[in-house]
Amino acid sequence: MMGEGTARPHPPAGERSGPAMPADELERLRARYLDLIGFMPPRAGARLEVLAELDPDTLRLQEEIRRRLMYPPCFDVKTAQLMLFGMLLMTLADAARLHAIAARRAGASWEELAAVVGLAYLFRGLPAANMGSLIIKEIRDKEREQAEGQTGESARGTGTR
Repeated sequence: MMGEGTARPHPPAGERSGPAMPADELERLRARYLDLIGFMPPRAGARLEVLAELDPDTLRLQEEIRRRLMYPPCFDVKTAQLMLFGMLLMTLADAARLHAIAARRAGASWEELAAVVGLAYLFRGLPAANMGSLIIKEIRDKEREQAEGQTGESARGTGTR
């Protein structure tokens, strides 16, 4: 129990540790997720929003560690994202989907994603195979839908007036 006059390492829950993070700095952190995945994952977005207001120093530390470890110089982005997809698939974590999307955006083929699912199957079984296949199917379906939408827009835009 802390006695009166004992310094606290952090302010009480819900109190700010200092000034909020400047909006432009927060946007730069959000941009890292947008560049990698194409959207802001809800849980990561909530963490950024809450910590930017309540504890910006911790947010800076977290994001620096994330940046440093997610982009090791010995791996290209595609390889790192394929590995993360497989690791998260082994635990059946829903974040596996985010890293499959990131791997795809970094140039991973359907064959590479399916190979990762196969590796996960060897040590995690059908739950990993089912989840991984569902993730690939959802990403593939969304890409096809977007491609068809763009094709339809192009066709409509080619008419003469």
